[in-house]
Amino acid sequence: MKASLLILVMALFFVSCSEYQKVLRADEIAPKYAMADSLYQQGKYKKALQLMEQIVPAYRGKPQAEKLMFMYANTFYNLEDFYLAGYQFERFETSYPKSDSVETAAYLSARSYYELSPRYSLDQTDTDKALERLQEFVNKYPNSEKRTEVNSLVSELRQKKEKKEFEVAAQYLRVSDYKAAISAFDNFITDNPGSTYRKDAFFGRFEAAYKLAINSIPALVNERLVTAKSYYNSFIKYYSDSDLKADADEILNDINKRLESETATTSIN
Repeated sequence: MKASLLILVMALFFVSCSEYQKVLRADEIAPKYAMADSLYQQGKYKKALQLMEQIVPAYRGKPQAEKLMFMYANTFYNLEDFYLAGYQFERFETSYPKSDSVETAAYLSARSYYELSPRYSLDQTDTDKALERLQEFVNKYPNSEKRTEVNSLVSELRQKKEKKEFEVAAQYLRVSDYKAAISAFDNFITDNPGSTYRKDAFFGRFEAAYKLAINSIPALVNERLVTAKSYYNSFIKYYSDSDLKADADEILNDINKRLESETATTSIN
């Protein structure tokens, strides 16, 4: 019984494959469209895509094109070819602005670019594109049921970019390029007022200014220590209860000792 069933399944499989190959090689586009639609509905995206690629040009401008072009874009999405999915969904939006599927296409286009966003340490060009597309979606469809999800994706990507910017500044500090670190932390603080890394940026700027001062030529040490103290004051203004306050106070104590020592030396002379 089991052997007979297996033979039957295999026979149906080979008949199905044979029919697919027959349609794939034929010239008629209507059977290709019908089979592509059927395979798409079954989730057999790779086979469906082979047929779609043959008939997409032939159906442009025809009544069936709207459905076909959405399936075509969504097939790339389901196959995780997000570059082509994003591009094809954008084309769908432009070509069929009154379609019932246009909002879904806009969302999936933006979502495709979101999926392309790399980890924070890499180039963030695709993240910028994703943020642009997601924001466009929110602006165009403010009442969409996807709005909350899209806003969450935007927040996630913005935090990724913030982490990238913060790590660049922190790297300058780690390699002892203190001037670059101060400038980078300054820019970060200005550009990211609500960032979760803001506290660390204030502290990083203070630490970089302190290290710049104590590693300067004697003629510049005093002036730069005073500047470092101003950065301490900025840090304390916002983060007086921070877990970094003890570290900041330790650095401040050393700054004050150095300044007092310099004042005493100057008085003696």
